Amino acid sequence: RLWAASSDYKADIRISKDILKQLSEVYRKIRNTIRYILGNTSDFDYEKDAVPFAEMEELDKWALMHTQLLKKDVNAAYESYDFHVLYHAIHNFCTLEMSAFYMDIIKDRLYTSKPDDKKRRSAQTAMYEIMKDLVVMLAPVLSFTMEEVYQFMNKPADAPKSVQMLPWPKVHEEYIDKALEEKWDNFIAVRGEITKVLENARRAKTIGHSLDAKVELHAEGEALEILKSVEKDLASLLIVSQASVVEGLEGGAEATGREDLKVTVKSAEGHKCERCWIYSDTVGQDPEHPTLCARCSAVVK
Repeated sequence: RLWAASSDYKADIRISKDILKQLSEVYRKIRNTIRYILGNTSDFDYEKDAVPFAEMEELDKWALMHTQLLKKDVNAAYESYDFHVLYHAIHNFCTLEMSAFYMDIIKDRLYTSKPDDKKRRSAQTAMYEIMKDLVVMLAPVLSFTMEEVYQFMNKPADAPKSVQMLPWPKVHEEYIDKALEEKWDNFIAVRGEITKVLENARRAKTIGHSLDAKVELHAEGEALEILKSVEKDLASLLIVSQASVVEGLEGGAEATGREDLKVTVKSAEGHKCERCWIYSDTVGQDPEHPTLCARCSAVVK
């Protein structure tokens, strides 16, 4: 079915070992995205633990907003019988918005926070809603896999027995915020330039993992404005131990593809926390947990 959905029947239909191999990789990406969400919502009861949209973290709102945009594209594709369009839309959503950005960033929140921490519950709320929509939208194409996913989801006692009995997902227009979309799309573009510099530093063995790094972002103009808008969460968004924004390009060690941004990568300060892997000056301050940072020590206690 995935091969059939991926084929544009308005042109010649093609099939080969290479095409099927590529499709199997697409299938694994979609399946692994949903498996990640399943694993990280295993302790989540939507009826009791869900965080209202207005109280969610901004990044989680962004993820739900992109899900609504995806639903619009998928609905239009189904209605016009352009199945290859929905195939590409869902694959790109799982690969780009989810795996390469959103789910990579929220790992720290999911894995190191207290189980009932509101920020963790916010991410779980977003992920659960995303999964609930994906299983229905994909059910006509990946029927058996989506049925299997649905059986493993945490569901209300009165939930239908099969994914095929669920109502079609509604588009929540109230989740769509053009200003929020523009803000985060701008940041993703800047983040891509910073990530390239971090990757070069990793190849040069200046750092190992990105969490071994402290980055100084020398910016002006638009880049400075974008970075300042997310400054308090910058380290976690870049998946580094420390990050700072410096006004002006002077002192920036590495040029980027932007004229308004330079990046300096240094070794992170402090010691590495055994639990979250983030370097911090607070590691070793708690005699009960000498290998943990203050945040992890408080959570473990």
